[in-house]
Amino acid sequence: MNIIDEFDTITAIATPVGMGGVGVIRISGDKAFEIIEKIFTNPKFEPRKFNHGWIIDPDAKPKISIHSQEASSFNKNQKQYLPLDEVIVLPFFAPNSYTGEDVIEIQCHGGVNVVKNILNLVLKNGARMAEKGEFTKRAFLNKRMDLSQAESVADIIHSKTTEFAKVSVKNLSGVLKEGVNDIRNQIFEVLSKITAGIDFPEDVKEPEYDYLINSFNNIISSIDKVLSGANTSNIFRQGASVAIVGKPNVGKSSLFNALLSLDRAIVTDIAGTTRDVLRETLDLGIPVTLIDTAGIRDEVVNEINKVEKIGIEYSKQSLEEADLVLFVYDAKQGMKEEDKEILELLKDKKYIVVANKCDTITSPPHPNPLPQGEEMHLCLSALTGEGINELKEELTKKVCDINPENLEFVTNTRQQECLRRARNSIEQALLASQLHELQDLISIDVKSAILALDELTGELITDDILNNIFDHFCIGK
Repeated sequence: MNIIDEFDTITAIATPVGMGGVGVIRISGDKAFEIIEKIFTNPKFEPRKFNHGWIIDPDAKPKISIHSQEASSFNKNQKQYLPLDEVIVLPFFAPNSYTGEDVIEIQCHGGVNVVKNILNLVLKNGARMAEKGEFTKRAFLNKRMDLSQAESVADIIHSKTTEFAKVSVKNLSGVLKEGVNDIRNQIFEVLSKITAGIDFPEDVKEPEYDYLINSFNNIISSIDKVLSGANTSNIFRQGASVAIVGKPNVGKSSLFNALLSLDRAIVTDIAGTTRDVLRETLDLGIPVTLIDTAGIRDEVVNEINKVEKIGIEYSKQSLEEADLVLFVYDAKQGMKEEDKEILELLKDKKYIVVANKCDTITSPPHPNPLPQGEEMHLCLSALTGEGINELKEELTKKVCDINPENLEFVTNTRQQECLRRARNSIEQALLASQLHELQDLISIDVKSAILALDELTGELITDDILNNIFDHFCIGK
């Protein structure tokens, strides 16, 4: 049965609620045109043409005339009605619409009340409020897009940077869908030959094991090609974290503020001012979570109170979890033994050494020797801004040096898990082929690989997984 017959008509505001030039109310379902004909003064719709007119409430009082060319014939036939707004209506006839159903989009003025008034009028005339992501969910169920394309819609909406928005569009255009379908076709071809040999042994020979081994190796290579961008995809989606650490009063909070170009952290000359962990997002092409931490120092009687001690523990936890650490020391004092003890905590981390307060010295500091494996030592002044741009450039190189044009496939964690399950199944089939095991047993692993890919594209999906995906959408999309 057509999925459209199973659904009632839904509506929602498709633009952010607030002051703006245009607000859009979207209606989707088999009653979309029936509803708009009740409340619109110019309901003579044709494909690929928009209509100009008024949204009116037939039941409201007082009733007045609408003085416009489009409304004149409507007023003659239907008397007088209360106008809510002058609008443009875009009709989309099934199946040539976003959802695959009949869709109406009402473009009105963007004030809060006028948009809500039109939405309430649509609800009163037969539609119900759409759930989160229900328009895109219907597009998926009506096969207007596969699940990877539907998920890319959420990525585009929630993208925190321009670069992630760019790479997300690739999936919306079907790049991942085509790549996965190509892998599935390779697997299905092998499975077909195995099945034919098993079911019709008198007519069809089982494929040679050398053929199976070669085919499975090619399939694994194809899956690896898609998965090769997994880490980069995760960085674009989730961002990277950069912790600023060092002993007290070396200028960590000043550096935090300088990188953000705002006074976010409290700065004083009192050691131990920062007691908690502060986090802010810095856009360097990908979202970078910048973390300001409490100064790390040994506990001394009557010097460190309980609150600061907790802050120091948070600092150590933050540097453990960070993708990159900015280790800061005072250029005027030079690198002391306490600084080297903190550096020892970073020996297994990726980090940059930053000499702060370089405006107070005449020549750049040169720690001797630099810690083993140390790649970068920058001298800057968070107070004057000297060297801040150079630090941003170095941060970009270390955590954001990713060209979206080189990222062929963008995947999320769910899709990566499906691909890895498919790969594991093919690896089992490969091992069995190398051991010349029975091909009906090999076919079990091959079928499992296909099922994993079908889950990725949504050909085979549970309601729980589907609902979880679309719960992350906003209402109206």
